[in-house]
Amino acid sequence: MMTFKQLEALYWIGELGSFALAAHKLHTSQSAVSKRVHELELAFDTELFDRSQRSARLTEKGEEMFLLAKGLLDQRNAAIEQFGRAEVVARRVRMGVTELTAMTWLPRWVELIQVHYPQVTLEPDVDSSVNLREKVLADELDLVVVPDAFADTRIPSKRVGLVESAWMCKPGLVQAGRRIRLHELAQHQLLLQGARSGTGLLYDSWMKNLGVQPAKPIVVHNLVALIGLTISGLGVSYLPRAAVAPMVEGGLLAVLDVTPALPPVPYVAMYKGEHRSSLLASVVMLAQESCDFSRMFQGD
Repeated sequence: MMTFKQLEALYWIGELGSFALAAHKLHTSQSAVSKRVHELELAFDTELFDRSQRSARLTEKGEEMFLLAKGLLDQRNAAIEQFGRAEVVARRVRMGVTELTAMTWLPRWVELIQVHYPQVTLEPDVDSSVNLREKVLADELDLVVVPDAFADTRIPSKRVGLVESAWMCKPGLVQAGRRIRLHELAQHQLLLQGARSGTGLLYDSWMKNLGVQPAKPIVVHNLVALIGLTISGLGVSYLPRAAVAPMVEGGLLAVLDVTPALPPVPYVAMYKGEHRSSLLASVVMLAQESCDFSRMFQGD
């Protein structure tokens, strides 16, 4: 008789391509994973993996069993979540966010998840948009919230919010009180987010489509550093308008009137299709409810 543990071992070896990686995923030893697969092979009197290969390659029968295992595991997970009460769901949710989310509404999101699912263990990860996308594809994260800069059918997305940005600089660095054309602004030293930033990718593409090539760009990969360098007077940058409004009101930053204006940046929640679940769907809905880029470090 086959067990879910045996099916999990087969599925994750096939999915990750390695007995060692499957053991790490299942929080067990490689020998335990090998034993489960061996038990399956004995039960059905057929080899599931081609052991003549260096990598864990499924045989033809192994491929059939892999698809069967996936279907049965999906049904088991759906049943557990459909009939289990929210307050007793015990799972780990690995969630990835960019700096801006971490600096604004992440605390509110975490609090809401804990209220609705007190038994769920949360593991937030703050990284660049590109790194987060790579992590969710590699099954290192369950879901990520990033700027909508990736057209990837492997990871469905759901809109959670919108960020309005504006060009800003240290007061007096650029003549204020008049409208500035983007081509003119590009002659100043611009502080831009890098190619691993979703916002950076979107705005770089936007400027290229307008035929604008910054004359003296400095690429900054960290949002806190970007804000600090802008305040110091090193150059002009695009910053989240509402989140840094207190710095504008305090005289640390000046908002420039630039045409055309920066387009808003949509933020989306992304998670792999085969890992869809009612728990993750609920967590995404709580993200939509929490999403507010207008204030730094929000609580209740």
